[in-house]
Amino acid sequence: MSRRTIEITPDLMLRAYRHGLFPMAETRRGQRLYWLDPERRGVLPLERFHLSRRLTRTVLSEAFSVTVDRDFPGTIAACAEPAPGRDDTWINPQIEQLFGELHRLGHAHSVETRQQGSLVGGLYGVAIGGAFFGESMFSLVRDASKVALVHLVARLRLGGFRLLDTQFVTAHLSQFGAVEVVRDDYKARLSHALATDATFPIEPDSTALLGEIRRMAGR
Repeated sequence: MSRRTIEITPDLMLRAYRHGLFPMAETRRGQRLYWLDPERRGVLPLERFHLSRRLTRTVLSEAFSVTVDRDFPGTIAACAEPAPGRDDTWINPQIEQLFGELHRLGHAHSVETRQQGSLVGGLYGVAIGGAFFGESMFSLVRDASKVALVHLVARLRLGGFRLLDTQFVTAHLSQFGAVEVVRDDYKARLSHALATDATFPIEPDSTALLGEIRRMAGR
């Protein structure tokens, strides 16, 4: 009996995310994608985001210029590159293509940090309803990805989002308040977020954005 290969399309990707699944390749050069639905899921509670005083000063100092959706292909390509302590990644060419299509459809977004015009850090993910599914981030200089994350969270809070899914919890994310929740808890949070009417603010009012960052820092 022959096996039928299911074509992975942007529509299938969106349906999978709505059911709590997300795709990964085994390696950068891997040819197959796998759907993951871990027993414990990483989430970063938006209302309890921890922003340190030191990072607050960096964000407010304008050491980085921050943009959204200006260079999605460059951001995901940088996330796929090897980094210190990470010789390989799960982002293969098919992943890049699929997320590029989701970006063109308005579902995938990137937050980029620059210094003197050069892309030095950033992150990307998928927005559906009031849920944002963070996929990957990169940093070429100190704090570049952290600043991108602060700006992402500020925009999600302004846009009425209810869930920031980090997939897994790392030491990097735990410093911001990321926690693990069991699958049933995650699915309940996901259902609530998907039913929420939220808008991803690509270019929010600068005063509102700065005010939200200050609120996150407790100022």
